[in-house]
Amino acid sequence: MENGKKKNGFFQKFLDFVEWLGNKLPHPITLFAILAVLTLAASAFFSLFNISVEHPGEGEETVAVNNLLNSEGISYIFTSMTDNFINFAPLGVVLVTMLGIGVAERSGLISAALRGFVLAIPNQLITAGLVFAGIMSSLASDAGYVVLPPLGAVIYLALGRHPLAGLAAAFAGVSAGFSANLLLSGTDAMLSELTIAAAAVIDPAYAEGMNIAMNYYFIFVSVFLLTLVGWFVSDKIVEPRLGKFNAKDAEEDLSEDEEQMQSLQPVEKKGLIWAVISVVIGTALALLLVVLPGSPMRGDDSLGNYMDTIIQSPFMGALVPIIAILFFIPGLVYGLITKSIKNDKDVANQMSDTMASMGMFIVLAFTAGQFVAYFAESNLGIIIGVYGAQTLEALNLTGIPLIIGFVLVTAVVNLFIGSASAKWAMMAPIFVPIMMQLGYSPELTTMAYRVADSSTNIITPLMTYFAIIIAFAQKYDRNIGIGTLISVMLPYSIFFLIFWSVMLIVWTLLGLPLGPNAPIHFPG
Repeated sequence: MENGKKKNGFFQKFLDFVEWLGNKLPHPITLFAILAVLTLAASAFFSLFNISVEHPGEGEETVAVNNLLNSEGISYIFTSMTDNFINFAPLGVVLVTMLGIGVAERSGLISAALRGFVLAIPNQLITAGLVFAGIMSSLASDAGYVVLPPLGAVIYLALGRHPLAGLAAAFAGVSAGFSANLLLSGTDAMLSELTIAAAAVIDPAYAEGMNIAMNYYFIFVSVFLLTLVGWFVSDKIVEPRLGKFNAKDAEEDLSEDEEQMQSLQPVEKKGLIWAVISVVIGTALALLLVVLPGSPMRGDDSLGNYMDTIIQSPFMGALVPIIAILFFIPGLVYGLITKSIKNDKDVANQMSDTMASMGMFIVLAFTAGQFVAYFAESNLGIIIGVYGAQTLEALNLTGIPLIIGFVLVTAVVNLFIGSASAKWAMMAPIFVPIMMQLGYSPELTTMAYRVADSSTNIITPLMTYFAIIIAFAQKYDRNIGIGTLISVMLPYSIFFLIFWSVMLIVWTLLGLPLGPNAPIHFPG
């Protein structure tokens, strides 16, 4: 962080303290290794007390702390090490996506497109555009984590602004705004099915009438609220605190990123035009895989609803390679026209150079993969979540205080269990019935969960893409640590959680439907 940043005010001093405290932590690679070891020790310690809970999503199944330092646990540590690395969720997504993005970047397409973008849009709207694009990126599953934050950094750097501010704005939209969108996504299908199953315990007939668009009206409006809030936080809090960017702190030469915002040359314009045409054609061909009845990657037409056949289809699970191809093709077309690609060797070299630049992330993926796997295998995450839920239930809260309490508990649990589906599979069987018996609909409980789950994604190292964001940030500040990144993202998390919760409370008080056939109050 620069010496020129603003230090006055309690909130700024608080963020400085968070940064100082967090940066006392070791390098992220080392930290994840330490966390993995601590998880092993904690599993052995707490197993001595025979702590167990009933798994909410598995009927009568009892879950106890699994000792990972007994003979079976030690065997697991060594036999699972390779699988933990290979199965680390972001690893394949990042590397496959970056193969396509690497060609688009190194051919010059992304640079030209960005210059055209910032020349066409007023500077004051770029932050809002980044946040909005980040929120909408949830349609592409997790690919937004890989694409938008580094693009945001490059855009800001080209404009003479702090690149970490651009990275932060995009990251906030992608992660903290993950549950908002103008369209339905795989997240809606995944969470709604868990909600419907939990609601069926109390009222099977009501559950039968529920649908995956249960939160659509609310998440649609949320896009505009979060875009405005993210815009304000970026320009008024985060960027002023970061101060003036010092290129000497960068991990590598940024001369290419600092390219002047000069007008596009005729050959670049020609390349961009043909790249856009290739994207349109490629997108149309991709859609033919899913939109027409009988398409090879379409969902089961027996689902009845047209959107269900799209959202619950193999196509949605194949978005990562599809996105990689949709970057690769225009990058190739642009490179051939501008002569930055002359033959297949140039393409191979560009893809190889891209993979070489991912070295830091690959090492991070190894240590982070061990930690995430050990934490799951130990059952510590499930037990922490169940005890947190039971504490809230024991407080006997009702009405708006109950909703706020549920939001806060979910926000805290999210710091320990990153997977939205895993948390909801654990929490829905507890809280959906409780809220229904108190007169609140399962749809409202689901939306409250989504508000909390998204808002704190950006401040927990357990979030699976936290490591890749650090790797992106270290390109511009080689000394950046977990503390700095958390202190940069914390204002977004706080403001998103507050404003989004207020919106939910107002929506509840007004009794507005959350989606089609999705009331606030349970009519049972």
